[in-house]
Amino acid sequence: MTENPHPLQEESALFPKSNRLLSEKSPYLLQHAHNPVHWYPWSEEAFQAAAREDKPIFLSVGYSTCHWCHVMAHESFEDPVVADLMNQAFICIKVDREERPDIDQIYMSVAQAMTGRGGWPLTIIMTPEKKPFFAATYIPKTGRHGQAGLMEIIPRIQELWDKNRKELSGSADKILDYLQTQRQPSARGEDANLDAAYLARGYEALASIYDPQNGGFGTAPKFPSPHNLFFLLRYWHRTGDEQALQMVEETLQAMRMGGIYDHVGFGFHRYSTDGQWQVPHFEKMLYDQALMAIAYTECFQATRKEEYATVACEILDYVLRDMTDPQGGFFSAEDADSEGEEGKFYLWTAEGLKETLDNEEFKLLIRLFDVHESGNFEREGNILRLRSSIKDGAFVLKISEPDLYERLELIRSKLFLAREKRVHPFKDDKILTDWNGLMIAALAKAAQALPGPKGAEYERATIKAADFILKETRTADGRLLHRYRGEAGIAANLDDYAFLIWGLLDLYETVFDTKYLKAALQLNQIMMQHFWDKDQGGLFFSADDAEDLLLRRKEYYDGAIPSGNSIAMHNLLRLMHLTGQTELEEKAWDLARDNARTSGQSLGQSMLLCSLDYALGPTSEIALLGSKQDAVIIKMLEAMRTRFLPNKSTILVCGKEIREIAPFTRNLPPEEETIAAYVCTDHVCSLPTASPNEMMKQFA
Repeated sequence: MTENPHPLQEESALFPKSNRLLSEKSPYLLQHAHNPVHWYPWSEEAFQAAAREDKPIFLSVGYSTCHWCHVMAHESFEDPVVADLMNQAFICIKVDREERPDIDQIYMSVAQAMTGRGGWPLTIIMTPEKKPFFAATYIPKTGRHGQAGLMEIIPRIQELWDKNRKELSGSADKILDYLQTQRQPSARGEDANLDAAYLARGYEALASIYDPQNGGFGTAPKFPSPHNLFFLLRYWHRTGDEQALQMVEETLQAMRMGGIYDHVGFGFHRYSTDGQWQVPHFEKMLYDQALMAIAYTECFQATRKEEYATVACEILDYVLRDMTDPQGGFFSAEDADSEGEEGKFYLWTAEGLKETLDNEEFKLLIRLFDVHESGNFEREGNILRLRSSIKDGAFVLKISEPDLYERLELIRSKLFLAREKRVHPFKDDKILTDWNGLMIAALAKAAQALPGPKGAEYERATIKAADFILKETRTADGRLLHRYRGEAGIAANLDDYAFLIWGLLDLYETVFDTKYLKAALQLNQIMMQHFWDKDQGGLFFSADDAEDLLLRRKEYYDGAIPSGNSIAMHNLLRLMHLTGQTELEEKAWDLARDNARTSGQSLGQSMLLCSLDYALGPTSEIALLGSKQDAVIIKMLEAMRTRFLPNKSTILVCGKEIREIAPFTRNLPPEEETIAAYVCTDHVCSLPTASPNEMMKQFA
């Protein structure tokens, strides 16, 4: 395997002088450490310099695996002429959006308000007081296609700053006023009834943008959005609506067949540039792997179709192979580019495939995959994508599905070994607490649903990851830090707490080690203390003692990942059912009501709908009395875990510690005397049973 250097570091010899980014930990900031632009990291030093030199601030936000961030860097930030203009006109600040999502959220909302669009690279020009008056995404060096370039924009802004300062300041104040009014509760949402009808409206809204031809939601570009699928599975489970399950299956099957899936090395690319899942944007993000693995695992539990378990395993195997630090944490992302070209690592020429495979293998490949002599993508390259499902392919070829899988695996192995010799895309090896929480949850869910060697492997991996995160990213007073790269740093945000608690709860229900449940409770207490809005309810993205930014945001809408509030609501409910602390449920409802007041709609809030589905019930609590090694307990766990039962919580009553954490278990008999399951549904408890079959009947 040949490692690809940082896309910008490889040319650092051209710029031997470094700027203030050289001492940073972020791979993205280090990529820009030798730019001729005099970059500052986000710091008080930068704002003091702007005030002292009476200059506006040029804020550039991106991330290390962002293709268009690389393009803008090569075009402009490496260019001495552009850099000289920037250095004269501005104090320039670089921000890694993955390290500082709090900054990114605020200024992305500015860009969307000012331009109607967002994305990265994000370019903001603002006063030394952090008030923005200009916003854009990618800006070319010189103007083209009606878009002004940096060479034209910089002198114009410098002129306005010198001669029309009041106009710019007034514009910045108006933008800030607009953003602040957007945060006020809407009259439309005041009387929202958070009931089953609210879930139905959410389902109808999601169904209205479903693509029945290709699966997924909306049009190109098309994103995986697995949290939409989480909600549809729960809506199907609640109502029996087969269309909801059909949307999930069609989407998962289409994505697995398309070019958005890496058929050679596994894992999902970031999104599809078209509506058919065929042409991906090639970067791979850790959070996509985690959420997609959960979606396939849950669909496997709902349908018992092995194809979904297979994909879940492939995704997780990719992460454990390529995205895992030896200490147990998970890396953030892999770039779309290698050797300066987007997707080069993943593309195949017909000639290259013929050289790697024998004649019969090549014939089978082109029958099943959309491969052309002239290529199906740029530069005569082919994106591997299936023409049909494996089931249909086996039927047409008149061979069994296992036989076809075996032959395809041999082909894939050959292609994988050949591809490993290529220059790999750059890997962002920082370890983020929130994204690691998602992957801990994904591995724990798969460990439960997939008994046997695979499940055991995933259980070991999720334990190792959780232990690493809890050891390395917690401060002496128990608070979290956001990023680890050799050492931990940056104050944690809401997502760090909410997502890690999610992972710890799933891990507890996998291995029943009370230290994970205790850690979840402790982190939840800290989260509520420092993030809770005491006036309206809900949770702010940043802590009460965090850096003072332009706004303190409270986010309910899902983006590429679910909102921290939606996951926190789910955590509060789960913790209540696991421990009996009813005040946690009250906080969950306060959070839901604040969302309804603020937004008044459900589209774009699929994960919060999942939490509301849990809150509305029916919910079940299962207390298993006995040891994890007891044969009866093992059979009971297997019986539960083979089913899709999203609104249940399970505790293992074994030892004194769990009885202290969950007081409602204290009156149960000593586990040495009996083995039994106690099932309670919607606060009504059934008689204890030692029969797995009887336990499952009690669920019904």
